[in-house]
Amino acid sequence: MGETYKNVRSIVDDYQLHTICQSGHCPNMGECWGAGTATFMILGNTCTRSCSFCAVKTGRPTELDTDEPRRVAEAIQLMGVKHAVITSVNRDELKDRGASIWYDTVIEVKKLSPQTTIETLIPDTRGNWAALETMIKPGQEVVSHNMETVPRLYRKVRPQAKYARSLEQIKRTKEYGKRTKSGVMCGLGETDEEIFQIMDDLVENGCDVLTLGQYLQPTKMHLEVANFVHPDKFAEYKEVGLQKGLDYVESGPLVRSSYHAERHVHSNKK
Repeated sequence: MGETYKNVRSIVDDYQLHTICQSGHCPNMGECWGAGTATFMILGNTCTRSCSFCAVKTGRPTELDTDEPRRVAEAIQLMGVKHAVITSVNRDELKDRGASIWYDTVIEVKKLSPQTTIETLIPDTRGNWAALETMIKPGQEVVSHNMETVPRLYRKVRPQAKYARSLEQIKRTKEYGKRTKSGVMCGLGETDEEIFQIMDDLVENGCDVLTLGQYLQPTKMHLEVANFVHPDKFAEYKEVGLQKGLDYVESGPLVRSSYHAERHVHSNKK
């Protein structure tokens, strides 16, 4: 709650922006904001999906803020960060899944902060590969799309998503020439073998970076924690992931998709 934290909050409020840090009830918000970084969430604050783990509000968005890219870019410039992470809600009701806003946001950030590297954590485009290309082509260094959990748990955890479709999205992103990244939550009842299998699937489909963290129930209305994974197990997952061919693995109880994201821009297998 120091001066840097207050400065970040002031910028977010003044520019009327959303962050996944707030909307997603992230446990690392104090640490990250205290270091002068935040993960901006574009395309509004209402998601068209109803994933049982996520604290972001669910519903049908009523508008599209075309001025949002400019405000995000100006906020990132004011913060002076070396690496920026941007994510969004799902906008399934839009024909292009919000791709035009994604494109404009990255272009605006690069225009005002050309030295700042960018990671975009993009949603499932539901197989709209033209929208995917628009989202990933404007110049960001890392493109992330979270698998979230193992195939067996998809119906309970991500009922409107498909495991194979998310893998295909990562594969196409890699084929486009981008550095790829994904994230998985642990503690939902998955087995070690299922975690190892998702690692194999990600490597096979061109994923470079993987984050693994403990799922924490954001409210009583959300999915309950099935088990708490020991830190030693997270350390084991990291070693196994590197052995299987991932370039970088961030694994620990409080690890989230954008946690220490600046480390994920370049290959760092060692």
